Amino acid sequence: MNMVTKKVENLPVYIFETRAGMGAAAAQDAARRINDVIARRGEANVIFAAAPSQNELLENLLQCDVDWSKVRGFHQDEYIGISADEPAGFGCFLRRAIFDRVPFKELHFLLCGAEQAEAKCEEYTALLKKYPADLIFLGIGENGHLAFNDPSSADFNDPKYIKIVELDDVCRQQQVNDGCFATFADVPKRAMSLSMSYIMSVPEAICVVPTQRKANAVKNALYGPVTTTCPASILRRHPNAALYLDTDSASGIL
Repeated sequence: MNMVTKKVENLPVYIFETRAGMGAAAAQDAARRINDVIARRGEANVIFAAAPSQNELLENLLQCDVDWSKVRGFHQDEYIGISADEPAGFGCFLRRAIFDRVPFKELHFLLCGAEQAEAKCEEYTALLKKYPADLIFLGIGENGHLAFNDPSSADFNDPKYIKIVELDDVCRQQQVNDGCFATFADVPKRAMSLSMSYIMSVPEAICVVPTQRKANAVKNALYGPVTTTCPASILRRHPNAALYLDTDSASGIL
């Protein structure tokens, strides 16, 4: 059930009683946006987030009426230095959650060897220039990050589409908190990530954020200053984004 609707600057905020309700509503919104793009252009380019926070969105999205054969799929970040079969890898996550479950037009992955990371960033930049994204799915990190733009690496005016970043300790601990890695030492220290400026250039964005652990970041994103100290705060300036919360993640603003 939709409990509360707010608008903070440009950003509509939808707060649901349950995580399941949040995911179902976000999926309906996503399907509508994807189908609108397909109706206009015959295909859609969609960037997916890979995290447990996206589980309900993606599972519900699979039940929606979308012609996936007209959707080109990308992902927004990936660890450097993991193996192709690492379950916590974002490509593996997205294969399990959606990529292997419906017939996409094309899929483009970021995984590569550590020595190829710079070249992969250049390759992905070229792909994103060739196929500009129509919609991006996002989550908000415990440190306020979007994708892997932690406060230490976020740049609202970044000249790059995608770059190599060093993950901060809060970000790495979150991966343990999410159950993706057993210990802090297991979490990679480096990753490839879409830049803040590229994320903000995508015409439409759906951000899905559950759990109490995100409550402080959500509060800062919505009511703190717009600054890279909380990178997600810039979502308030996005022209066509929507933020979906459950009562746990919204507990700091209710």
